[in-house]
Amino acid sequence: MMPGHPKKTPAGKPPVKKVAKTAASAFEGKDGLERQSNARLGWGSDVVAEMLRRLDLRYIALVPGSSFRGLHDSLVNYLGNRDPKMLVCLHEEHAVAIAHGYAKVTEKPMAVALHSGVGLMHATMAIYNIWCARLPVVMIGATGPGDADIRRPWIDWIHTAKDQGALIRDYSKWDDEPRSVPAAVESLLRAHQIASTQPYGPVYVCLDVALQEEELKSEIRIPNVTRFAPGLPPSPAPAAVEQAAQWLKNAKKPVILMGRVSRDPGDWQARIELAEALGAVVLTDMKTAAAFPTRHPLHVIEPRFRPSAEVAAILKQADVVLALDWIDLKGQYWQTLGKDDPIAAKIIHCSLDQYLHNGWSMDHYGLPAADLPIVAAPDALVRELLPAARRLAKGKPAPAHWPARVEKPLEPPRAGGVMNLRDLALVLRAFTEPRTVTLANLSLGWPSDTVNFKHPLDYVGLDSGGGVGAGPGNAIGTALALKDSDRLVVSVIGDGDFMMACNAFWTAAHMEIPLIVIVANNRSYYNDVAHQERMAIVRGRPVENKFVGQEMVDPPIDIPAIARAQGVEAEGPVESAAQFAAALLRAEAAVRRGKAYLIDARIDVKSADYARSEHTAGRKD
Repeated sequence: MMPGHPKKTPAGKPPVKKVAKTAASAFEGKDGLERQSNARLGWGSDVVAEMLRRLDLRYIALVPGSSFRGLHDSLVNYLGNRDPKMLVCLHEEHAVAIAHGYAKVTEKPMAVALHSGVGLMHATMAIYNIWCARLPVVMIGATGPGDADIRRPWIDWIHTAKDQGALIRDYSKWDDEPRSVPAAVESLLRAHQIASTQPYGPVYVCLDVALQEEELKSEIRIPNVTRFAPGLPPSPAPAAVEQAAQWLKNAKKPVILMGRVSRDPGDWQARIELAEALGAVVLTDMKTAAAFPTRHPLHVIEPRFRPSAEVAAILKQADVVLALDWIDLKGQYWQTLGKDDPIAAKIIHCSLDQYLHNGWSMDHYGLPAADLPIVAAPDALVRELLPAARRLAKGKPAPAHWPARVEKPLEPPRAGGVMNLRDLALVLRAFTEPRTVTLANLSLGWPSDTVNFKHPLDYVGLDSGGGVGAGPGNAIGTALALKDSDRLVVSVIGDGDFMMACNAFWTAAHMEIPLIVIVANNRSYYNDVAHQERMAIVRGRPVENKFVGQEMVDPPIDIPAIARAQGVEAEGPVESAAQFAAALLRAEAAVRRGKAYLIDARIDVKSADYARSEHTAGRKD
């Protein structure tokens, strides 16, 4: 299935003609050899490859597959493996997870190629993750040949489906299976437009093998792609902006819940200025990317995985709440005020999310009460609210609605013994503070009072769908997007997450993607340990049995050896805070050389002082 190997044509189809290499352009392979690319559109798959380039899809992640052998040839011999450049992966789930991590940073789609139904089935968990994250990806599938008369015996039959897109239709934004080369042009234009229009989401275009391998008999006209760009995000109605501004300016205890908002630095600054103009307390969520500077005086409580007692106290006092696409707004109030308790505050709820709710998955959460629902992009509302709030303030500074933030100095990590998760977080905080760092992942239960987000790219959020195994691919995609920046990308994942997708790191080594990976290795599926503890307490059963069936210790897993086998530099286990701090400096030196580096950081979960205040149902760590 690799380029350069002879390809069989479908049964009954004449052999593929050699296409003259007119206007050939040279490119250099990874092995340093110069090869030639055919610059003439000769085949259906050449047109598809040309569209991917014109749509500015810089990368295409894939596991090679015979169903898109035509496209693979076009990527190599027509495009010269540039724009898009192939990222060879070892599992389709990793390919989509990498695109997910890339979109976390750029809010733009990457391309992914998925081999027939089997590759699509491999990818489904990662597709669900990026769907729940409301981020874009353009997936190119393949099937066929649809014409049964030219299918090769056995293999073409099991790789052909009548409606392949049905596998993911409930958690993708749009799919299509074009029947001709001109139709494929329009399909790709529409797919890119839909994926890149807010609310973002995954799209899937399935290509028949015969369509890809069809020799072009006439000119294919490709339109100017700039005329098919995604539209601007929806803005709020002026009356809604005015009403929201009036309520917020007249509020005695205004609160802003900043949820799924953009990575744009201008939007980040506008959110700061709006909070300051209103004197509103800001709350953020560790499930989403950095939305507001965590040490700002108005960000009075650290971002949370679950609301704390302090968060509950704030929401109970609030008289007006502005929710900017907050994940599970109803659940937020359930956890703070009580399941059936009335909400006294006026709620302004701004979100586009209802456009994606389809009834198959419950990722729409409970239906939140809202006194002023605004169907618009959250940052579009912020940009409209800011001048309205300033106008209503008439040049006066916002009153001090809330008590001033009290900064609590962080304690140092413990000097001896095996680290707990808090020790690890404190060491990492000291390491990141003087550096420009993007946190690609943080393990569930992270002590969030140790974070200090000063820029929208300081933290890009969780995997969103709650599936184990997303961390490695997400980290690689994030690092790929930031490869040419001054940012040091650091990913903290659990040992279960690592083991489920450890071979994703081969792609990072192969593509020379610099990245620090920290495996918070508690040698167990600890989130489920917490659940078993809960069950034992409720049922009056032995709590000491909570680790049974949860640990990964017999035999112990040699995580650094597995990483090194993928071509990644690695060390460990490191156990103390001092050892971990020294390992981070070695990791930084490797990353500055353009390498990926992994640290196996041992976490003690059986000591009495293990920090587990925020372990919740969801992804296992």
